[in-house]
Amino acid sequence: MSTTQHDVDNAGNLARRQHGLDVLARIDGDAGTAVVDSLADVSPALSHHVAAFAFGDIYDRPGLDARSRQLVTIGVLTALGGCEPQLRIHVGAALNVGLSRDEIVEAILHCAVYAGFPRALNATFAAKGVFDARRPQPTSPAP
Repeated sequence: MSTTQHDVDNAGNLARRQHGLDVLARIDGDAGTAVVDSLADVSPALSHHVAAFAFGDIYDRPGLDARSRQLVTIGVLTALGGCEPQLRIHVGAALNVGLSRDEIVEAILHCAVYAGFPRALNATFAAKGVFDARRPQPTSPAP
């Protein structure tokens, strides 16, 4: 399989990709970068467009702050259903940009009205997994 793709390898698109990767790292930390990197060998174009378009062109636009963008993203992923892997990453990103657990849970609860309880339940459990993973682990007393 050829990794050279006409729409991603020119200098302008490489600069857009790098900008998107910088935005992605700022918002998602290692989790988002790992997703983009995992696509590189199977679909370099998809990897490029996630970084360049989604994060470089859209996430970094003026008009909404990072907190608002994450609330919208959580709402949409909840409503779509079946996006729990992406939802977990964006719940982590929401925490990274300053949303509280209560705000995230409230946003998902609000989705139940429009998207239904099954999708809100799945999203809540996905968020819970992220919250649990981020809880400080108790330290054991020194021997």
